[in-house]
Amino acid sequence: MVTSLPLQKKYNMLGLKSNTDKSWVIVAENNLEQLLTDHAYAEQKAAGAAVSLIINYSEETEMVQALSAHAIEEMEHFKMVHDIMVSRGMVLGRDQKSEYAKHLSKFFPKTKDRTEALISRLLMAAIIEARSCERFKVLSENLNDSELALFFKGLLESEAGHHTMFLKFARKYQNRKIVDKKWDNFLTYEAEYMNTKGILPLVHG
Repeated sequence: MVTSLPLQKKYNMLGLKSNTDKSWVIVAENNLEQLLTDHAYAEQKAAGAAVSLIINYSEETEMVQALSAHAIEEMEHFKMVHDIMVSRGMVLGRDQKSEYAKHLSKFFPKTKDRTEALISRLLMAAIIEARSCERFKVLSENLNDSELALFFKGLLESEAGHHTMFLKFARKYQNRKIVDKKWDNFLTYEAEYMNTKGILPLVHG
């Protein structure tokens, strides 16, 4: 379950408008192999999304440089998760389609405008990184498994940095007021969906 934040409270540093209830950690801890499998594929998908942006917007040199480093880091995280699984005798399971990402994509209208499409992809990446960071923080503070708690804590800074990077580029390629309004509406949309989650051992489940 994800609990809504009181309206009078300021949004947290990630901008998210809901917080994950600690009860989700029990679900995750009882299904660690599934959680880690989902996490591993989430890192792999993030790397793939970065490569896709590089291919489609190769003329944006600054972004290409940043995304090149980002893709490498995400694959490093994939290996870190897989190494933990191997050390525990776990096997990487099959990838599951992300209902979270599928739902998020419905927020943006289809467009043939390259800039609009880029902004949508950047904001989607930003919110996924923000929610991942929030979930990892909850895990780091509540898991009984001290090794995994420390591992997730070690990912917080990079996840938050990824979120900031994607927002920065969105604001670079389109008027900031327009982007910020779209971002705020997107955060509300995401929170409404996440208020129904917290029942599956998935990073965004």
